[in-house]
Amino acid sequence: MVGVELTSAPRPRPSASEIDPDAKESLGELATLADSAGAKVVGEMLQTRRSLDSATLVGSGKVEEIKARSEADDAETVIFDHELTPTQLRNLERRLTLKVLDRTQLILDIFARRARTSEGQLQVELAQLNYLLPRLAGRGTQMSRLGGGIGTRGPGETQLETDRRRIGRRIAKLKAEIERVRANRGVQRSQRQAVPLSTVSLVGYTNAGKSTLFNRLTGADVLADAKMFATLDPTVRQIRLPSQRRVLLSDTVGFIRNLPTTLVDAFRATLEEVTAAALLLHVADVTSPVVAEQTSHVLKVLGEIGAEGTPQILVLNKVDRLNATERAQDLETLTHRLLGETARQNATQAVLISAQTGEGIPELLGAIDRNLRQDPVERQRFRLPLGEGRALNLLHDRAAVLSKHYGEDYCEVVADTPQSIRERLAEFAVD
Repeated sequence: MVGVELTSAPRPRPSASEIDPDAKESLGELATLADSAGAKVVGEMLQTRRSLDSATLVGSGKVEEIKARSEADDAETVIFDHELTPTQLRNLERRLTLKVLDRTQLILDIFARRARTSEGQLQVELAQLNYLLPRLAGRGTQMSRLGGGIGTRGPGETQLETDRRRIGRRIAKLKAEIERVRANRGVQRSQRQAVPLSTVSLVGYTNAGKSTLFNRLTGADVLADAKMFATLDPTVRQIRLPSQRRVLLSDTVGFIRNLPTTLVDAFRATLEEVTAAALLLHVADVTSPVVAEQTSHVLKVLGEIGAEGTPQILVLNKVDRLNATERAQDLETLTHRLLGETARQNATQAVLISAQTGEGIPELLGAIDRNLRQDPVERQRFRLPLGEGRALNLLHDRAAVLSKHYGEDYCEVVADTPQSIRERLAEFAVD
């Protein structure tokens, strides 16, 4: 694995302790991605330079060093922690005589492995083709085909041009199919909105524990794995809040730093579930040494998809792994120390939880209840005739019943009731 740390001014070669922690963290994240893709990392190199080399990203001297190191470690592939241009990719493959990948290709490969639904596979293929199209250059006239008929001149149409046209047609077809998926999702969303069920979406950095939290809240069995992007296809389940309101909880793909633009564009149909949500649960791993940077990357992607204005609850996960000193801190101090002021200002509330042990889950459900604006809950008194068993059952099922009192021919109920239920039982309401 090869990373590059850019500096604004010339300086002597830094020691390992002087290298920017963010650059080392990014390279460590690349190692986790490589492991998720099934690769075994045998070595890493981090270069410090003022600017990226236009021909090889790292410069000719470093390329020779990478080649020698790769031969010594018997490596089969070199992965760069930057997106390579077509020229850089071609030059590196020629000089290293090894398979060369960049960060984007690695993420695309993981996505291709994890996509299970037809929608996910369509989106991954679109992202792969958009990435491949500008990188077809390099095929010469040896792959050309002669044109037939009178008046043919030159070698005719090259294989490169044929490939480009074929990929272009496939991209157009994929976009049309994804638009149909998007339309279907819109219909499903409008049908869900016809019933007053709010949607709450889990967002967060990949591997922050979103799927574990989703399983904890819904009782589902979505794959929860330490590998990155273990969950790719969106999943929606219904949960019940303390007020007895029912809401839909959706689990979506995790975000990551330098998320390829092609992926953001291709997965826009899936990410619309996030933009349509009434509330976001922004899950952050409190044990990560770079949780502030990860939170910042998530907020950046939310801004790119137009969801930055959606109310958020900051869910600080893995609290069970904090030491006694950290757990003794009050929530405000801990949140500010971990995330800084910017990330904290984007959330209406912060909650400490452990999705693994269940600690803090009741507080999280209460916070969701308080922050949902759709179908608001108010305390209401109802006087129900004794024959209205259906109305009483509805209150027990969809509201939080606080007290019941029976008279001769009626039952008086006090309940914290969602607006939709208050409207259905308006004839029995008592001021």
